[in-house]
Amino acid sequence: MHVSLSRVRLGHSVEGAVLDGRDPASVAEAAGFNTAVVHRPSLVVAATGAADVVAAVRHAARAGVPVAVQGTGHGARPVEGGVLVTTRRMQGVRVDPVARVARVEAGVRWRAVIDAAVPHGLAPLSGSSSGVGVVGYTLGGGMGHLGRRHGFAADHVRAVELVTADGVLRRVSAEADPELFWAVRGGGGAFGVVTALEVGLVPLPEFAGGTLVFGPAAVEPVLRAFARWAPTLPEEAAASVALLRLPAAPDVPPPMRGVVTLALRFAHAGPAARAEELLRPMRRVAAPVLDFFGPMSFAAVDGIHMDPTEPMPSVARGALLHSVHGGPVDALLAVAGPEVEAPLAMVEVRVMGGALGRPATVPNAVAGRDGAFSLVAVAPAPPPLRDTADAVTRRVLDALGPWSLDTSLLNFAGPERSAHRIWEAATLERLRRVKAAVDPEHRFAGLPGTGGLR
Repeated sequence: MHVSLSRVRLGHSVEGAVLDGRDPASVAEAAGFNTAVVHRPSLVVAATGAADVVAAVRHAARAGVPVAVQGTGHGARPVEGGVLVTTRRMQGVRVDPVARVARVEAGVRWRAVIDAAVPHGLAPLSGSSSGVGVVGYTLGGGMGHLGRRHGFAADHVRAVELVTADGVLRRVSAEADPELFWAVRGGGGAFGVVTALEVGLVPLPEFAGGTLVFGPAAVEPVLRAFARWAPTLPEEAAASVALLRLPAAPDVPPPMRGVVTLALRFAHAGPAARAEELLRPMRRVAAPVLDFFGPMSFAAVDGIHMDPTEPMPSVARGALLHSVHGGPVDALLAVAGPEVEAPLAMVEVRVMGGALGRPATVPNAVAGRDGAFSLVAVAPAPPPLRDTADAVTRRVLDALGPWSLDTSLLNFAGPERSAHRIWEAATLERLRRVKAAVDPEHRFAGLPGTGGLR
C-alpha cells in the first residue's frame, strides 16, 4: 500500500534538507547549469551522503512516486512531481596514484579530480569543461580530449556505487553484478542513483592544446581542410571545429565580436613539438586571428574549448556523422555559415575514431562507437526564444541528416533523447532486460519520450 509523501517524515531520516516543491527555497536547490530546464518536483532532498539517498529512494518507493537526481544540471531534463535528489554536497575525492584510480562521490566536478590527479602525472578521462559533473558525464559515455587514445570515460569505470529502486546501496563491478555494471556504464541514470564511482586514471607526462580562431573569410577553406585533415590524425591527437556566433560585447575578444568565426580546437597527449608538426597543415590554410595553442598542464585543459562557466538557458542537439568531407560541409555552411542569419551560439564538429571506435576492455552499453564525427548544435534559449532555439538546432541536424548515423551519443542526443536514436537494437533490448530486473516499476525515468527503457 502506498503512503503519501511527507517532508516531515523524510526529514527525520536524512541529514540534508528536505524541501517542499512549493517552497521558494526548493527552486534554488533544484536549479542546474542549463536554466532553460525548470523542475517541479513534489519534494527536493539535498543529500549529504549515500544514507540520505537510500532514505529518499525508500520514501519515494513507499509513496509510489518517481525519483530523479541532479548533480550539476548540465544535462538536466525537466522533473515533474516525485522526489528530486540533489547530490552537489557529496564532494569526496580520493586518488590512489599507485593503482591509478580515483573514488569520486556523486556531486564532484571534474575540476576536483583533475587537481588531485595531475600532481601525480595522471589525468582523468574528463571532457571539454572541468565544471561538468563526473557522474552524469560518465554514465552517458563521456568523450573528451584523451578519448581517441583511451576511449570513453565509461570504459575506465572500475566500480559503481548506486542505490537501486528497492532502496539498497550496492557496489557493482565486473565481478559483482556484471549485468547491471554493463548497463549503468553508458545507459545513463535509468537504473538507480549513483552515489560514487571508481574511475581509472591515465598517465600523461606531456600535453599540449589550445585553439586557433579564424575570421569569417577563412571559415569555408578551414572547414574544408579540417574535413580532410582530421581523419589522418594519430590517436594521441583530438580535434574539433566550432562555428561560433558571439555577441559584440566588451568581454568578447575584438576579432570575434558580432561575427561568425571558426575555432579549431586541438589537443595532443605528447610533446608540443609533435603537436605543432601535426597542426602545421591547418596553419597553412589561413592565418588565425587569435592563437591560443601551446604546451600546457592538463590542469589548464579548460583553456582549449573555453566553455561557458556561468549557468545559462540553452538547447543542444547532437548527431553522429559518417563523413564531413564534401556534401556535409556544404550543408553545414548553408545553415550555419557566415552568410546565414541564424540564432545559434555554436555548431561543433568533432573527429572521433581511434579508441572511441573500439569495444571497451570490459564491455558496456556506451552508444556511438560507430561515429566518424560528432555534431552538436547549441542555441541560446531564454524563455521568449525557446521555440526558436528548438527550431534552429533541429534545422542543423536535419541539414546533416543524409550523412547521419542511426545511433548517437547519449550526452549529446538532445531534449527528446529517443532511445531508438541512441542505441543499436540489440543493446537497447539488453538495457530493457536489466531495467525490468532492477527497476520493474520504473522508479527512475531514464529517457523521456520512450517511457524510460520500457
